[in-house]
Amino acid sequence: MGAVTGSVTANALHELAPRRSRGLLRDAWRRLLSSTTGRIGLALVIFIVAVAVIPPLVAPYDPYTDSNLAEYLKPPSWENPFGTDRLGRSVLRRIVYGANVSLRVGVLAVLISTTVGTALGLVAGYFGGLVDTVIMRLMDILLAFPAMLLAIAIVAVRGIGLTNTMLAISIVGVAGPSRVVRSMVLSIRERDYIDAARMVGARNLRIILRHVFPNTLSPIIVQMTMGIGSAILMSAALGFLGLGAVPPQPEWGAMVSDGIPFLRPGTGQAPWLVFFPGMAIMISVLGFNLLGDGLRDALDPQMTV
Repeated sequence: MGAVTGSVTANALHELAPRRSRGLLRDAWRRLLSSTTGRIGLALVIFIVAVAVIPPLVAPYDPYTDSNLAEYLKPPSWENPFGTDRLGRSVLRRIVYGANVSLRVGVLAVLISTTVGTALGLVAGYFGGLVDTVIMRLMDILLAFPAMLLAIAIVAVRGIGLTNTMLAISIVGVAGPSRVVRSMVLSIRERDYIDAARMVGARNLRIILRHVFPNTLSPIIVQMTMGIGSAILMSAALGFLGLGAVPPQPEWGAMVSDGIPFLRPGTGQAPWLVFFPGMAIMISVLGFNLLGDGLRDALDPQMTV
């Protein structure tokens, strides 16, 4: 009789778990939309994603044929709302297609760095001891280097290009998620349900994947969201230094760099070459940072009912 009762209880809990999960997600979504910061960040991110994804699908862009010297440095007008550059190319068109480059680099770099950093943090926090010491000292060494200088060094060694830019940003970003996840795991591994899982014979890998990792998802999601903004900014910085996309591929940082000479007197001043790409960078970083702040409040366990 007791076995039957236990089986029924286990089945009931198994059925209730997805409902509870859906309820928590609905509560988090409601809190995100009730936050002004979250709404603004979400709207900006949706706009950026739409700009980055839709135009390349509708009208593929060929940067090698996009030039018209007759339109050299035209100021903003109805025909070209953001003006043209030194090769007669539409600044608006290049910003739109540069959004695809920046967003792709930012998202992929953060996915890689978060995946690696999360795995290292889970292992270090759960097993502790020598494993924890070795992994965390490696992360300390990584953090000892200024992030931008380390990224420049990696790209300089491997060569310019979006793949190497993404790799450099990924390596630089590993330490942050690993330290955040480790700090969470150090607390989670002492909980009663972890001891109970060990007592019934659950293996370490199962405990980590089924009981420890799900409880670290909230800070990981927030870290990823805000990390995308930082990755876009670092990608633009590398592009500004000539270590990003290979010309003539449109990239926001490279566009700002190309426009710098035209800010000086006597060079046919064209401030729109710097202003509009700079605004694109600012809006993208601001959108992901605001969304990250909104998600942090929405996913805060202390705010759940």
